Amino acid sequence: MAVAEKIIESLSANERKILPYLNENIEEISKKSHLDRTSVLRALEYLENKGIVTLNHEKKKFVELGVNGALYKNKGLPERRLLSLLNEKTILKLEDAQKQSQLSDDEFKVSLGVLKKKALVGISNGKISLSARGDEISKKSLEELFLESLPMEYRLLKPEQLFALKSLENRRDIIRIKEEESVGVNVTKVGEEIVKSEKKVGELIEAVTPQMLEKESLWKGKKFRRYDVTSQLPSINGGKRHFVNQAIDYARKVWTEMGFQEMNGNMLQSSFWNFDALFTAQDHPVREMQDTFFVNKKAELPDKKLVKAVKDSHEKGVDGSKGWEYEWNEEEAKKVVLRTHTTCLSANTLGKMDKKNIPVKFFAIGKCFRNETVDWSHGFEFNQSEGIVVGKNLSFRNLLGYLQEFFKKMGFEKIRFRPSYFPYTEPSVEIDVWHPEKKIWFELGGAGIFRPEVTIPLLGEKMTVLAWGPGFDRMIMDYYNIKDLRGLYKNDLSKLRKMKFWMK
Repeated sequence: MAVAEKIIESLSANERKILPYLNENIEEISKKSHLDRTSVLRALEYLENKGIVTLNHEKKKFVELGVNGALYKNKGLPERRLLSLLNEKTILKLEDAQKQSQLSDDEFKVSLGVLKKKALVGISNGKISLSARGDEISKKSLEELFLESLPMEYRLLKPEQLFALKSLENRRDIIRIKEEESVGVNVTKVGEEIVKSEKKVGELIEAVTPQMLEKESLWKGKKFRRYDVTSQLPSINGGKRHFVNQAIDYARKVWTEMGFQEMNGNMLQSSFWNFDALFTAQDHPVREMQDTFFVNKKAELPDKKLVKAVKDSHEKGVDGSKGWEYEWNEEEAKKVVLRTHTTCLSANTLGKMDKKNIPVKFFAIGKCFRNETVDWSHGFEFNQSEGIVVGKNLSFRNLLGYLQEFFKKMGFEKIRFRPSYFPYTEPSVEIDVWHPEKKIWFELGGAGIFRPEVTIPLLGEKMTVLAWGPGFDRMIMDYYNIKDLRGLYKNDLSKLRKMKFWMK
């Protein structure tokens, strides 16, 4: 009894609140004690340290609907909507089928693949026709039945549900698999004794207050709660910037210490600055919807003199080149895009530059967007490190020197350069760095000297401009040993708290 009484005298207010309900599950303890789940779990951990309970931690996997999954559960899977349309029309041109089914490009492509694999449709001569029988059309697919059954614990899935899961898991945000931890509470013999004896001890004083010091009657003859200074406390995590922002801040510091000024600009850019000013032909594949995110908006172009100079560069060429020899379209240049690279900031800076300030150096680090399929090594958004040096007596060796200095300051000791090709630089190089642990070279991005077709229209004269734009996310992934690019953007607080500080 003496041991039990000592333990009782060390219990906090929250620990005493949950004592009568230790035979319940966590949710019931929380409900009956009027404490939130976090407070209950913390109190249980303290009780475990004192030998009152033992806790069993069990992790369970659950399958639930993603954002698109919830939408498709109500509206029907894309393949179901296409199949229903064909049930009415029987045969349609592919473009008409997509338009009438109101499916996106990705949804339509996936639907075609799914239905063709199941031999429910036929495709020939640019047309899609119905091959399914009436009973096959009305019968719900395994995937549809599976969506209707969610959420569900992973271990309870039947073989046909596992098949449906495998079919859906590669499709964007239809299903999600999450892991939850359940906590079981077992009361020890000491704990049972304490639960019976706790009421006899009465209220304990938790802390000394100024009022107690003034009035003796508030504490005299009463018991103070014992404090166990050897018990483990929950870890306290101080506030800090997201590790990606830490890395960007460090790179910004490196460039400014090397004498560079920062360039800034909007994520929405006109095609003029994103493509045309960089001598990217208007029929180049990169300017199509499968590569670039377009915004339903038109931008205003800069002054007519600059626009004409860029137009002439494309149509006739400059400095002895032939250009692209096509008719340049001003309306195409007005299309607004989510910038596909930060090099558009370099073009914009050159177009507005006061030549009295030359020689001059600029850098930028910013987010870019491309219409990529998301996987471990690709994303539709990424960070890029951009830089230009403008002057009259610059050489290719100067370019390599700047790059070597920057990457050394970023922690890469062994660097190599390979000849390459880019539409708006000549000569051009690819930058590789050596990974000492993996014993491999890995590519970080490209650099070069801007072509005359870029610099003459923007600056009004021939000028050497060193330029580079390597991806920045790969550097971050290497430093933090992140294997999947998507890990840069997942806000898992438990992992973020454990991330080391960026200190090269």
